[in-house]
Amino acid sequence: MAKKARNQTVADLLVAQIIEAGAKRIYGIVGDSLNPVVDAVRRAAHDGADIAWVHVRHEEAAAFAAAAEAEVTGNLAVCAGSCGPGNLHLINGLYDANRSKVPVLAIASQIPTTQIGTQFFQETHPDRLFNECSVYSELISSHEQAPRVISSAIHHAYGAPGVAVLTLPGDVADHDAPPALVDVSTRPPRPRVVPDPESLRQLADAINSAKKVTFFAGVGVRGAHDDVIALADKIAAPVGHSLRGKEWIQYDNPFDVGMSGLLGYGACHDAMHEADLLVLLGTDFPYDQFLPEKVRTAQVDTNPTHLGRRTRLDVAVVADVGETVRALLPLVEKARSRKFLDSMVSKHERAMNGVVGAYSGRAAETMTPIHPELVADVLDQEASDDAVFTVDTGMCNVWAARYIRPNGKRRVIGSFLHGSMANAMPHAIGAAASQPGRQVIAMAGDGGLSMLLGELVTIKHYDLPVKIVLFDNATLGMVRLEMLVDGLPSFGTDSPSVDYAAVARAIGIPAVRVEDPKDLRSALREALDRPGPALVDVVTDPRALSIPPTITAGQVRGFAAALSKEVLGGGLGEVVSMARSNLRNVPRP
Repeated sequence: MAKKARNQTVADLLVAQIIEAGAKRIYGIVGDSLNPVVDAVRRAAHDGADIAWVHVRHEEAAAFAAAAEAEVTGNLAVCAGSCGPGNLHLINGLYDANRSKVPVLAIASQIPTTQIGTQFFQETHPDRLFNECSVYSELISSHEQAPRVISSAIHHAYGAPGVAVLTLPGDVADHDAPPALVDVSTRPPRPRVVPDPESLRQLADAINSAKKVTFFAGVGVRGAHDDVIALADKIAAPVGHSLRGKEWIQYDNPFDVGMSGLLGYGACHDAMHEADLLVLLGTDFPYDQFLPEKVRTAQVDTNPTHLGRRTRLDVAVVADVGETVRALLPLVEKARSRKFLDSMVSKHERAMNGVVGAYSGRAAETMTPIHPELVADVLDQEASDDAVFTVDTGMCNVWAARYIRPNGKRRVIGSFLHGSMANAMPHAIGAAASQPGRQVIAMAGDGGLSMLLGELVTIKHYDLPVKIVLFDNATLGMVRLEMLVDGLPSFGTDSPSVDYAAVARAIGIPAVRVEDPKDLRSALREALDRPGPALVDVVTDPRALSIPPTITAGQVRGFAAALSKEVLGGGLGEVVSMARSNLRNVPRP
């Protein structure tokens, strides 16, 4: 007697719909109410579908991995967590993904529907809990409801873009699905957002009436590089950028003046404050203390809620940056003088060659402990032209921002808006899983690596070719700096020295520990050339600090007070060592 065909379940329907939407992996940890979905993935893969389950060691890593995959591919990426604690672990990575505006679908399994509201074992309410870190969060309470809700979640993830969360009880997931499928395979192209003619004319008039114009570019300049450069050339405007804008505007840019903010170095701060008109292009740069209060400011953004919420707003254009800049070109007058542009570019070059270059020359190769700037600079030289760098929050952000050079093909991914620790390694998992053959480098701090250390097992499990370059200073460097700025001696920031190379080797990942700067380049080269995963544990100077491009009187007082407290507490040797490590990095006019 022929075996009866198995009915399609809601879990099968879910997996079929995400495959149609372009997803190829689900990152997560199996368990109880999630088991029907995991089994549906197994069956679909067995039948030849291009879908896989990626077993991470912590659901937070699952969300970070999905975020990175969505970032580098543009396609829907999926993560999942079992009921209660399992899906709660997703929340930090989902905050990061949603704030980065990447298309991620999170499957939060739930206890049986008949038990919801009874304080059942592991009962939570994911459909409420994830509201703040998603663009869509709904409970699938019946099998009849499933097709349209799943489809709606996918369209929200792509359309916002952002995180969509589906709360799915295990009994509903295992129920027979309704016969009709909702087709989600079609992704409509994103609309053109063109400027209003009157707003465009106001911006053109503002530019034409200003003698000194500065552009400050964010991630919204993506796809508009050549247009922005052409406009900057015509009106002789220096071009600064945020960290998220760096990879889209800094390369092939003769008008570059670097970044502002805590990560910046160069002339960007001066170019913004000395301008007659500052034009913010596709940026929601949050640090208003680095933006000028007295300079006339125009802002171009597709999101009207961004306009004027960080600094003054004199001219507003709700439109795509590329559309706006192309329309502006014939309306603006050619600059009569390039004196302002030339002076800012020259100042930027001096900063790059002097302060930022202080630890990237031959002299740095004899300094011990190894300066982190040298590590980032050598890594930039040795990495491939299309490498994906994933960057831990904190000092690794600083070194990547200052030393990793974009070229239009490289990507730099980090928790740049959410600012979470421990993002670099799980981000690298998602990038490597979705980009076979592409070099993926995690610039990790020992604080971040140790927080999600178990993901080394994930990397080994799938033999992902992730190259982890560990900036191992046994301290929370950015927190240490924050304390000093606030006039506090560092406390609670230091960690015991750990041989992470030995830990990685114990897991089965080739690894080396580098303490002599003369060994650095060969160690990085060998790791990058090796197939599969590798870890380079570089012991770096814990006293190396990121000094802001401009230091306020309050910050100077804070440093002085903190160092005085260090001396009074018996830390004179520490103060002297810190001074030696950072003397060349103090900004000078």
